[in-house]
Amino acid sequence: MDDDLPETETIAEPDPVSRREVRADDAAAGRRLDAVLAAALDGLSRTRIQALVKQGAVKDGDGRTVGSPSLKVAAGQWFTVDVPPPAPARPAPQAIPLEIAFEDDHLIVIDKPAGLVVHPGPGSPDGTLVNALLAHCGDSLSGIGGVARPGIVHRIDKDTSGLLVAAKTDAAHAGLAAQFAEHSIERRYTALAWGEPRPLAGRIDAAIGRDPGHRTKMAVRRDGGRAARTYYTVTDRYGGLLSLIDCRLATGRTHQIRVHLAHRGHPLVGDYLYGGRRHLPQPWRETPQAAAVESFRRQALHAARLGFVHPVTGEALAFGAALPQDIAALVSALKPLRNAGQPVTGQ
Repeated sequence: MDDDLPETETIAEPDPVSRREVRADDAAAGRRLDAVLAAALDGLSRTRIQALVKQGAVKDGDGRTVGSPSLKVAAGQWFTVDVPPPAPARPAPQAIPLEIAFEDDHLIVIDKPAGLVVHPGPGSPDGTLVNALLAHCGDSLSGIGGVARPGIVHRIDKDTSGLLVAAKTDAAHAGLAAQFAEHSIERRYTALAWGEPRPLAGRIDAAIGRDPGHRTKMAVRRDGGRAARTYYTVTDRYGGLLSLIDCRLATGRTHQIRVHLAHRGHPLVGDYLYGGRRHLPQPWRETPQAAAVESFRRQALHAARLGFVHPVTGEALAFGAALPQDIAALVSALKPLRNAGQPVTGQ
């Protein structure tokens, strides 16, 4: 769902360090370590080996760190080399259309469409919001987030639509990050969920962490999770089958709204990861309403409102984003269900 950096969207495992092992043969006896390793390890130059030695990444067979690349090796001697993943490359600018809600010299607010990943990562090397921002803003993006994430202060999931703010300057980035850390930024989402939460308005307090049984999921955790709070209000009901819900984030954990509502038994429509692929019961099974629900292929979640204090001018800013066409059409199709009074069923 929403993710305040530096907390960890998209759940992506960091690239692991690659451990390489080398045994010096008889021909290597008496030669320099850097020359022996460079000859034995494809893709690693002698200069790179020297740098790895200086970083403490090369150890002998007894696990002791090798301190000098000029060490003369002995036949039969073993060495291990820990090769870190390559540094991320600077993303390339790409002319991807942006719907801009606000922009000045310090920041830019985007109404992100569903399907657009926020920044490059495993599986999404380009075609992201960052690539679009680089094309639109050029070098006028904060560098605090690192080479791969210029301007990025927070994230929303690929298949969640709606408002997101990016920083053009380091001062703006720092100021926005402080507001996220203080939980003073207003973030409201519109969600379409299964069932009818009770009470119709309330608060969900449940710590969130990685699901130990599924590497791409988050879960409510009694141990090892981070505190998470979501306020919610049901704004429209569809006969007990579905509910339109206004959700306000007090924290910004990965997939927070999706996890919290699913934990309460009300997964988002279309959210395959958290159990939201369900069917309407009879007598609605063979209706346009059922077809609309079952053909909705993303989580029905939209970042509808974003409010914060401008980190440079001090002005209070608030932005709203209307429902995107797909969710708006789904909500419209469900209107006949308002008087249904039928219980929801699972898959």
